[in-house]
Amino acid sequence: MRLRTSCELNFVIDFPTPFVFMLRPRSSAFQWLAKEEYSIKPDIQVEEYNDIYGNLCQRLLAPPGHLAVRTSAEVMTSEKFDVGFGSPFTQVQHLPQEALVYLLPSRYCESESFHEMTMGLVASQLPGYDQVAAINRWVHNNISFCPGSSIVPISATQANIKSQGVCRDLTHIAIAMCRSISIPARMVVGYLHGLNPMDLHAWFEAYVGGRWYGFDPTQSEATGGYVTVACGRDAADVAIYNQFGPSVFPYSQHVEVEQLTSKV
Repeated sequence: MRLRTSCELNFVIDFPTPFVFMLRPRSSAFQWLAKEEYSIKPDIQVEEYNDIYGNLCQRLLAPPGHLAVRTSAEVMTSEKFDVGFGSPFTQVQHLPQEALVYLLPSRYCESESFHEMTMGLVASQLPGYDQVAAINRWVHNNISFCPGSSIVPISATQANIKSQGVCRDLTHIAIAMCRSISIPARMVVGYLHGLNPMDLHAWFEAYVGGRWYGFDPTQSEATGGYVTVACGRDAADVAIYNQFGPSVFPYSQHVEVEQLTSKV
């Protein structure tokens, strides 16, 4: 399916403020970036770089006044997540080096606290994809997805105690559970066609059967229409913007995802 995504952020800046934005999707094995626009007002110097996870980051110093950041992209992506029931568990000694970091506990995913709970849940499942699917299903059924209920990231342990959260909270729990049984898992942020209410979205990918598979504990089925912008260990790595100095929040944020008619 061909999607057009857009995001607009507006700030009022009181003091010169450093920002790092992460708003550009890239072409990959799972999506093709056909067209892109990116504008920043006022016209200021922007430095772009790849972070340690390969995400495209835009670094700038915003002067006092109004700052407007607008992005849009046309992306070809799958209508459904790939499903791989039976895809086997990959032993740690055979994992690619780039997957190893996604086995470790991280700031918001305290995987060491979830091992006993997860083993009880997946003991009857085939090691690998089937275990991740069981984890994803458990989080969907037991942790309430409450859009807009929190603006501050909380850890997997905290979200599990609350039994509710926004998309990143459910994702943190699922990631922590996967890592607790030595399955690499990473957070993904981007867009989801048909999300209600519309906003930027978080889901996760797990490495089984020699590749990454996508899962979303906020959804009842493996739908498609996902556009990846960035991935990392948890929410600390994939914020759409990081700002340094006195706190600044957007006074408006608008996100849209539109399905386009295929061109003949």
